[in-house]
Amino acid sequence: MVLRYAVAGFIRGVTWGYCHGLLDWNRTWYTANPDLTQCFQNTVLVWVPCIYLWLLVPFYCLHLYCHDSGRIRMSCLCMAKMVRNPLWAFYIHAQHFPFSICFLILALCIIQLERIRGCRSSIFLFLFWVLSVVCSLVPLRAKIQLAVDEGIASDIVRYLAFFSYFTIQMAQLFLCCFADQPPQGKPNLEKVFNSLQNPCPVKDASFLSKILFWWFTGLVVKGYRTPLEAEDLWTLREEDTSHKIISDLQQEWGAECAKLQKQEKSLESAPVLGSRLPDQAQLLRKLQKEQSSGFFLLRTLARKFGPYFLTGTLCIIFHDAFMFAIPQVLSLLLGFIRDPEAPQWKGYFYATLMFLLSCLQSLFNHQYMYTCFTVGMRVKTAVMGLVYRKSLVINSAARRTCTVGEIVNLVSADTQKLMDFVVYFNAVWLAPIEIGLCLFFLWQHLGPSALAGIATVILIFPLNGFIAKKRSKLQVKMKFMDGRVRLMNEILNGIKILKFYAWEKAFLEQVLGYREKELKALKKSQVLYSISIASFNSSSFLIAFAMFGVYVMLDERNVLDAQKVFVSMALINILKTPLSQLPFAISTTMQALVSLRRLGKYLCSEELKVDSVSKALSKNGTFSWSKEGPPCLKRISVRVPRGSLVAVVGHVGSGKSSLLSAMLGETEKRSGQVTIKGSVAYVPQQAWIQNATVQDNILFGREKLKTWYQRVLEACALLPDLDILPAGDATEIGEKGLNLSGGQKQRVSLARAVYRKADLYLLDDPLSAVDAHVGQHIFDKVIGPKGVLKDRTRILVTHGMSFLPQADLILVLIDGEITESGSYQELLSHHGAFADFIHTFASTEKKESAIQRGTGTSTKITCHNFCNNPQTACTKQVFLFFLFFGTVQQHHPYDQVPEDLGKLTEADKAHTGRVKLDMYKKYFKTIGLAIIIPIVFLYAFQQGASLAYSYWLSMWADDPVVNGTQTDRDLKLAVFGALGFVQGIAIFGTTVAISICGIIASRQLHMDLLVNVLRSPMAFFESTPSGNLLNRFVKEIDAIDCMVPEGLKMMLSYVFKLVEVCIIVLIATPIAAAIILPLAFLYAFVQSFYVATSCQLRRLEAVSRSPIYTHFNETVQGASVIRAFGEQSRFIMQANERVDFNQTSYFPRFVATRWLAVNLEFVGNGVVLAAAVLSVIGKSTVSPGIVGLAVSHSLQVTGILSWIVRSWTDVENNIVSVERVNEYADTPKEASWNTEGSALPLAWPQSGTIEFQDYGLQYRKGLELALKGITLQIQKREKIGIVGRTGAGKSSLALGIFRILEAAKGRIFIDGVNIAEIGLHDLRSRITIIPQDPVLFSGSLRMNLDPFDTYTDEEIWSSLELAHLKDFVSNLPDKLNHECSEGGENLSLGQRQLVCLARALLRKTKILVLDEATAAVDLETDTLIQSTIRTQFEDCTVLTIAHRLNTIMDYTRVIVMDRGYISEMDSPANLITQRGQFYRMCREAGLV
Repeated sequence: MVLRYAVAGFIRGVTWGYCHGLLDWNRTWYTANPDLTQCFQNTVLVWVPCIYLWLLVPFYCLHLYCHDSGRIRMSCLCMAKMVRNPLWAFYIHAQHFPFSICFLILALCIIQLERIRGCRSSIFLFLFWVLSVVCSLVPLRAKIQLAVDEGIASDIVRYLAFFSYFTIQMAQLFLCCFADQPPQGKPNLEKVFNSLQNPCPVKDASFLSKILFWWFTGLVVKGYRTPLEAEDLWTLREEDTSHKIISDLQQEWGAECAKLQKQEKSLESAPVLGSRLPDQAQLLRKLQKEQSSGFFLLRTLARKFGPYFLTGTLCIIFHDAFMFAIPQVLSLLLGFIRDPEAPQWKGYFYATLMFLLSCLQSLFNHQYMYTCFTVGMRVKTAVMGLVYRKSLVINSAARRTCTVGEIVNLVSADTQKLMDFVVYFNAVWLAPIEIGLCLFFLWQHLGPSALAGIATVILIFPLNGFIAKKRSKLQVKMKFMDGRVRLMNEILNGIKILKFYAWEKAFLEQVLGYREKELKALKKSQVLYSISIASFNSSSFLIAFAMFGVYVMLDERNVLDAQKVFVSMALINILKTPLSQLPFAISTTMQALVSLRRLGKYLCSEELKVDSVSKALSKNGTFSWSKEGPPCLKRISVRVPRGSLVAVVGHVGSGKSSLLSAMLGETEKRSGQVTIKGSVAYVPQQAWIQNATVQDNILFGREKLKTWYQRVLEACALLPDLDILPAGDATEIGEKGLNLSGGQKQRVSLARAVYRKADLYLLDDPLSAVDAHVGQHIFDKVIGPKGVLKDRTRILVTHGMSFLPQADLILVLIDGEITESGSYQELLSHHGAFADFIHTFASTEKKESAIQRGTGTSTKITCHNFCNNPQTACTKQVFLFFLFFGTVQQHHPYDQVPEDLGKLTEADKAHTGRVKLDMYKKYFKTIGLAIIIPIVFLYAFQQGASLAYSYWLSMWADDPVVNGTQTDRDLKLAVFGALGFVQGIAIFGTTVAISICGIIASRQLHMDLLVNVLRSPMAFFESTPSGNLLNRFVKEIDAIDCMVPEGLKMMLSYVFKLVEVCIIVLIATPIAAAIILPLAFLYAFVQSFYVATSCQLRRLEAVSRSPIYTHFNETVQGASVIRAFGEQSRFIMQANERVDFNQTSYFPRFVATRWLAVNLEFVGNGVVLAAAVLSVIGKSTVSPGIVGLAVSHSLQVTGILSWIVRSWTDVENNIVSVERVNEYADTPKEASWNTEGSALPLAWPQSGTIEFQDYGLQYRKGLELALKGITLQIQKREKIGIVGRTGAGKSSLALGIFRILEAAKGRIFIDGVNIAEIGLHDLRSRITIIPQDPVLFSGSLRMNLDPFDTYTDEEIWSSLELAHLKDFVSNLPDKLNHECSEGGENLSLGQRQLVCLARALLRKTKILVLDEATAAVDLETDTLIQSTIRTQFEDCTVLTIAHRLNTIMDYTRVIVMDRGYISEMDSPANLITQRGQFYRMCREAGLV
């Protein structure tokens, strides 16, 4: 009241002399027919809009000056605004001439300035016209009332002028609701914008459309009519694209990293604890570095995104102001209900004011949320970009500390934690302020009794702080999740080995071990969270119970009336929001800090040093793989002349690959200097192949030059392969080249390098995976003195002795040192170790490499002799092309082929439409009906208790006052307390029950997914990108773990809460049913639009996420190749495109939620208005207690409606995860692993006999048989070589024995047992294969040899000795417990191949299949291995798919395959005598 009179006095002073009687409260407030004085209407209401305009116009002009978007051409909209503006000023001119001219000029200037600076929709003028219309409403009412009372004839000109003036005001306001046309003045921006196929309509939206999210309605309607497709989505705005965000951020992050490195150096130079505790000091520094890196990352992100985030913070502050104003208006409304003399218009005024405040609260809240989610999306883009770029420059030592799975976790789980942090960060500081304001207003109503509420809050905080601390310790779930994801990534990469060795169960148990630990931590966390939720959901009751109890106990005359009770309850309901948000905000902040530390640690890890290679000369260089590790190369001094061919030789593990890595700058340079001049091309020892077409792999981002491209294909012996492939060079290669043989992959890798036309070629044993015939061709045509690279500098690591005489320089490496160097003849004349080695092993090499010797024919490989050569590397896996493409078709690489003919992998596809009911059934079926029904009843009981104590409180408030007090206070307080306590227990019970149900369902669904994937045939893994599968195990399982149960909790609690509110409103005013029912239909109508669109957006977002992970995986594994070729920028661009494509579906997803919330909350605000207006109408029939109960509860409807649909949609969106996890349940599966009741002897097979009876095999139903009528008997201890041309069926025999493919007809017997009648593991665990590609898993060396822990250490050491690895392993610090990194990257390729040999020696089964098992080892080791196989497997049956004919010349028999038939079969000597196909092969190989 004092403030009211002060304002009145000020205004009266300002306007003194202009008019008299500015304010008259008796006329304005204390009357049944309110009105403002004529003086007030003619001054204040006219001046307020003008003052607003004049005060803010300088700031607005500054804003326009700083934001130039180009000039807008004069449009009809702009013309209409400018024409109506002088007309509007006419009325002011009539009474306020000075204001008129100034205002006219100012308004015209603003409109023109906005047009020149490209402002399409003006918030500044929109608010001005809103203010003008509001200020004109009072004079309008007065004029209409006067016209009704006196008629308009007395002053018709003035009436017409005012009504015209008001009409023009409304027209100007209406025009401001539309956006002008796009600006034309910035050609570059216009070009970019117009180039977008489907630009985001927010650019074209007006201010009003933006705040109400009407611009999104078009997509919602489209999604309701037909399921959305990726093409329907808008392209990202420029400010949301990866390129824009990361280009700005990277420079700032680089500066922060420099500061961190400087800080680290200063710490290293400072003495720590007198150097007495170096280990502890080092650990302390490491932890400090991790924390600092996380802080620096947060600071960088804050600088980039902070200003925009602050605009959202401003919105939440306005939201809070309106939120706290509503209880004050409620107090006035209840005072009106209690006062029988109050005029009716005041009730309508309070009801309308409450409605308007609720609407404004909703608008500001959702603008805040929109800002937060936009910032969160940009943070996600920024972090993904930084992590990806880091993966391209991280050094090998740091790379080994983090696996691909952990990196994927950084860009999936940790980015999500940061996005949550952005949304809830403001609650950390704002929630305490809101709590303080609530308690302040409660003090005003209840006096010192509010201290009891403060005490309750103080008691609740430590409890929840303790719980939050405990939960943060349980973040070890992330560690177990990392381990599980890492292991799954390795399983998917090495699935072929798992199947061949029947190791699925061992790795399944390892994954489940991680999973159980993860779920155990999750369960503890959820129980603690349930206590926190129960305490906070009961907090409103506890605070009310404490305050009301103390209030009535302090003094008998303290009466709880409706005004005190329900205004207090409204404030307590407000208090409930910050109290519930605060622990979640603290928890989210703690998780975000953990994620920031993890991200900071990775982003600050050591990078490859630019000065390692001066951009070949190596001068006295010492190199290691890490700063602390031992040197891998010592005293390296070599000068390579331009255009020369340098051969690098040495035993396995001698440092040959490390030498090339040092030249590429991949190692840590301890001393010396490396100088490389010109561009570099690199061929790694293990070929890195992209999931792309053959052509894309060879071109590798370069323009296609047809002549040169054809020449490269011919030189690299790829033309015959392209003739075999169904779409030629347009055929897609699977991930990691899974559908190519080792030789084909190596030749594609070599072709990529040759096509580059680089100055220096680093070739890491590219000829190991091909046979001697093809190897000689490649050497002659590519690497040798007459090859296409003859003028280029070539450094070739090789085990092939036949190539050394043609080398200009030979480097001999032993234990990381160059012991000898010189030309071939020079080294022979030295009579050193190299000469001894040559004399010992050259004879074998000479035989094999004497291709076409003495024939005088050209070394060109034609399609005919290539495909008839059994040694060709492409024979290995031609079955895959049959498997995926149906038939082998001949295609020239330049022929036009159907677009999908060479397609191999299947893109992750989104389902369409609503989620099927079967998915809900499956989810709830895994939980069990016996648990679900009690939970529903528990929820009903919980809400019944809430309804009971609310109604009890209203009855207490209506209790009559007798002699200044109320009766039975103790009984009322006790009943109130008992009902609230029961509700709290029920809340805890329901929360815990749903959390445990979620864990039960999640455990089972993960188990089903894992088993379904592991039981899928190899064809499934060849056609399904690993990113798709990994996405299921990471993002989808995480959603099932946490999001689905959380959504169910929210949905059930809010549905029952809505039922409670409806019952209360109907009890108070039964006529409200006439309003609630239409609003319910409107609600259902709006949500039906939303759910259809939201679910499809969720699916599209999930589908577009998989390619990100696949690309990350591929890039990390091929980082050295990408760096060597200098293709980082192209791969970064590809990563940007994938991230942006994912964000195009994520952005409309969160906008859809805001669109829904704004529309629904207006529906909810309608319920508030209805409850309030009906209470005013029925003032004489309803009690204040019931009105307070109904209105205070109806105030919650806005939030309840919004949360019901949001939680329902969250459940449906996340049930999509169940749908995606369940996808693989219906895919084809292999036969059962084990057959129950099998009488198979433990020692089977005892002799190793194999019999084929009319055996036939086909790769897919409906295709021609690949093996036809094979009838064959292999006796025990026989050594069988299998040869034949490409596609003849060699590999098919091996695949049939292991049942990788099932028989189409006939049978295979091993020791008289039909293998089709036993389990796959029973079969595969009793026979052994040594594959061409050696695969190791992260873990101990012992685990890689014996995952089931079946053998003793002595047996393992014996197998290592026989595999020639004993000395190497003995010198390792941890021996058998030596940790192999992911994929065995810390072992050389040759050492990995020897580990695979050791596996076979350890199993020592009676049947052994060899598939080019010694390709990656040097000749000396190869000879030793062949000797080992002959002696150790002497009593075994050995089948060798021959690539080098000399290895099978002493075998018992040789099988020559041709077109699926056995064309020849006899001993090698007899077959040569017969002069058939085998004889021709041997003659071509120079063996006869």
